[in-house]
Amino acid sequence: MAPGAPKSFVVTWLFAWFLGYLGVDRFYLGKVGTGLLKLVTCGGAGIWFLVDLVLVLAGAQRDKAGRPLAGYDEHKKVAWIVTGVAVALGAVFGGTAGALQGDVDAVVEQPAANAPADPTPEEVVEEEPAEEEPAEEPETPTVQAWADETFGAFEPATTTGSGDSVVPLPSGASVGIVTASHEGQANFAVNVLDAANQSTGELLVNTIGAYSGTTVFGLRALGEGVTLQVTADGPWSITVSPVSAAAPLAASGSGDAVMLYEGGAATLTATHAGDGNFAVVEDTGAMLEFGLLVNEIGAYEGTVPMSAGPSVLSVTANGAWTLTLG
Repeated sequence: MAPGAPKSFVVTWLFAWFLGYLGVDRFYLGKVGTGLLKLVTCGGAGIWFLVDLVLVLAGAQRDKAGRPLAGYDEHKKVAWIVTGVAVALGAVFGGTAGALQGDVDAVVEQPAANAPADPTPEEVVEEEPAEEEPAEEPETPTVQAWADETFGAFEPATTTGSGDSVVPLPSGASVGIVTASHEGQANFAVNVLDAANQSTGELLVNTIGAYSGTTVFGLRALGEGVTLQVTADGPWSITVSPVSAAAPLAASGSGDAVMLYEGGAATLTATHAGDGNFAVVEDTGAMLEFGLLVNEIGAYEGTVPMSAGPSVLSVTANGAWTLTLG
């Protein structure tokens, strides 16, 4: 069979930058073995992710057949500039967090007491002061209202089935959460596809056997999702809901979860008792935001800085975890 066309430099660069910690860039180049290794190690704890990104930008990356990437000479300058600007802006915005708060003072005028004209000491009657009505405080938007405004709202939809299938996303669901369960024994995977049935780079679930958890899609997609490709060997259930339907930040849980946070900047102490990938990502809806707070394999215990809310906090885990604000 004749070899296919050389792989695109631009596509490889974008995969390495945005989805490198999942090994998507190496899957695209046909390097399935190292792609799987990179996925399992979450980009080699970030080191492999950076090395591959530099190799792509330097023109040293090759596809499985050893061919250079197509379009490198035409697009390398733009790629270097965009990457450099994004890293610089991320450093600036990532180091600035906080919120300004103001107090609203209400001035309530007390009605003057009417006294009789020329009262004698015996005629003076003390009147009780009128009760002051508390001033109405301005309403603060809820984190759910922020989520609807930032990521969009739509009617939730639930689909059940068994075995492989393709599930359409609800109308208007460009960003949302997927609550899935599976009762089979083999591989269970949920992948987001665009209108051309190509992956948007979002592998929401990829596990073996039974599964129950919630994941988020659309925050860092390479395209607009239209359907969910389900790979399964047993009964499954999938509910697609707006981000505003996510539960508030919980102190503990198990497996994948998506939660809403509306507090100020804080520290987050996290623990994980599983043996697989443990990742915690915070998304405030800001541009050029990375938000990866924790990315480890196996058991974990540590404290990391966390930006002020409102924000979406997603947890990837295969065991019990705890999250404590400080």
